[in-house]
Amino acid sequence: MNNTNPCVFVIEDDEDISNLICMYLNKSQINTQAFFTAEEALSEIENKNIPDLIVLDLNLPGISGIDFLKKLRTDFSSFIPIIVVSAINEEEEIVEALGIGADNYVTKPFSPGILVARIQAALRRQNFATAQAEESIIFDDYTLLLRSCVLKKGSRKISLSAKEYKVLEYLLRNAGQPLSPEKIYYDVWNLKYGDVTAVAVYIQRLRKKIKKTQGNTSYIKTVFGKGYIFSCDSIIHSAK
Repeated sequence: MNNTNPCVFVIEDDEDISNLICMYLNKSQINTQAFFTAEEALSEIENKNIPDLIVLDLNLPGISGIDFLKKLRTDFSSFIPIIVVSAINEEEEIVEALGIGADNYVTKPFSPGILVARIQAALRRQNFATAQAEESIIFDDYTLLLRSCVLKKGSRKISLSAKEYKVLEYLLRNAGQPLSPEKIYYDVWNLKYGDVTAVAVYIQRLRKKIKKTQGNTSYIKTVFGKGYIFSCDSIIHSAK
């Protein structure tokens, strides 16, 4: 699975509907895992495979969608967004699902395009809530979560190695200041002597992964005779 994109669990026992939802999400660069029973999805979550969002049918074989909701919110997670997609259109059922912990309720038949739009909106809200819940550095549409050591562009995760993350965090904390390769190496690698050329290697990797939307240019500039500088007009440091 491409771990740079958000992952959605689709729990739906109708194979045609499941395939339709997954197809539309995949076209929108959202990874999916399909489950025909709630038990299968719970097993994945118990094994620490945590999705960014869940699409849930209520009429499922075995554990019902309502019971899945109760168990998930009680035993595992109160923060994973859940969108119910169900043929049940009774007010009592809708109120119960929302009261237990569903974030949205879509009745069948539904527009796949509208469902995807609601999922994307929920992922954006979740990403913003996560950023607000922990210390973060936000620049343009990127968010660096300092406790989780995760970089996101919108709701999409950007894959970084541990050292790439440390170099990026250091550059962001010192944004606007020219930093020599020697200083970066000393502060990030915590070594006084060593192969300083490693800094250039990691700067190049970050430049390939993090680019400005306009002009597709890098945030990391080279200042002749001084080193590197992280250039961005809108950096927000949120301390928690």
